[in-house]
Amino acid sequence: MTITPEEPRAALAEDTQPGPGTPTVHPPYQPRVRRMTTLAAAPARARAAVRATSAVAAPASDTRAARRDTGRLRALDGLRLIAALMVALYHYGGRSGDISRAWGESPRSLFPALHGLFAYGCLGVQIFFVISGFVICMSGWGRPLRAFFASRVARLMPAYWCAIVLVTAVFALPPVIYAAVSPSDALLNLTLLQQPLGADRVLGVCWTLWIEIRFYALFALCLVLPGVTRRRVVLFCTVWTMLAAIAQASGEPTLDLILMPQYAAYFIGGMGLYLLHRNRRDTTAWGIVVISWLIGQHYAVASLWHHHDPAAFSHRSATVIIAIVTAGFVLVGAIALGALNWANWRWLTVAGALTYPFYLVHEHLGWVVIRQLHHGFGISPWATFSVTVAGMLVLAWLMNRYIEKWATPLLRRSLTTNGAR
Repeated sequence: MTITPEEPRAALAEDTQPGPGTPTVHPPYQPRVRRMTTLAAAPARARAAVRATSAVAAPASDTRAARRDTGRLRALDGLRLIAALMVALYHYGGRSGDISRAWGESPRSLFPALHGLFAYGCLGVQIFFVISGFVICMSGWGRPLRAFFASRVARLMPAYWCAIVLVTAVFALPPVIYAAVSPSDALLNLTLLQQPLGADRVLGVCWTLWIEIRFYALFALCLVLPGVTRRRVVLFCTVWTMLAAIAQASGEPTLDLILMPQYAAYFIGGMGLYLLHRNRRDTTAWGIVVISWLIGQHYAVASLWHHHDPAAFSHRSATVIIAIVTAGFVLVGAIALGALNWANWRWLTVAGALTYPFYLVHEHLGWVVIRQLHHGFGISPWATFSVTVAGMLVLAWLMNRYIEKWATPLLRRSLTTNGAR
């Protein structure tokens, strides 16, 4: 018979009872020896039965995944920072617009040899989304809805609120040439809902956060609420992929708003990579990743490539766009499969902690710093570029050290304990 962990004692008692036709032995010493042997063996049998049942309930792949999940994937922290620096290169030297006002001329003339490479930095956002799909699937696995909600709010909001206050205050200073948003819009920005409500944005990068929180909402409602399992993740990825394609074909704005066809493939691909992190032999997960990569590169090329135009700031090659998207999937995949476990340096954890606050503040505050250094102090473009990136990293460290370190656990604890009462 099968012995389950909940009832080993009853099962053993049943197994040790004599059945019909069992011979009875009468020598005076014999029953005592048999009884002692049976009683001594019972705990060992129970332990063996529990171990056997546990082995059946938890396949080897799940056991390995559980062991992997207990450690931090430091290589993923490093990849986060690389993606953030890519976006910074794009904002400082890979585009025109407001950054040209900061430099006093187009970055195209300041960095003639590299401005075209900097223009590819915007693809750091797509890499961020792949990482997010991986991390959210990992953090939501086995977690109740309240805890998932608390972890997301506590992770996003303290640094975000700090960035909103900093940028609004700096832009309100008289010497700054950039105009601050209205007080009403600045307050609305604290909710992270400024974009759907049509208010001016304090942070230029917050459009990506609006995409992120819609992904969080879909993941929470479809997976965290009923409980995350492999089967549900596979079903969610499959259905979302199909519905996103339908939304794209229909051109219906509401479907586009909910299903985000232009970005869904990156999140879905990241979730498929997390399934491979749990079990590298999962053929279905490999299929999810490959299909997501195929769709993702298509949308990246469609949105970023254009015919060669001498008047354009730069010309992005479709081949390079595909290569960068592919590199994002491959690198997250290598981390998921353990190929980069050797990159386990402690400083990568610090790098990962700086990524989010750096991403929030680098663009708008970078404009102010660049203008002051380049025009106010006459510092060369390359030195200004380097000092600005370094300064934003220092500011990110200060935000992490003096805001996130205490506010994040406090907010998470408050949302978890107060909601449970």
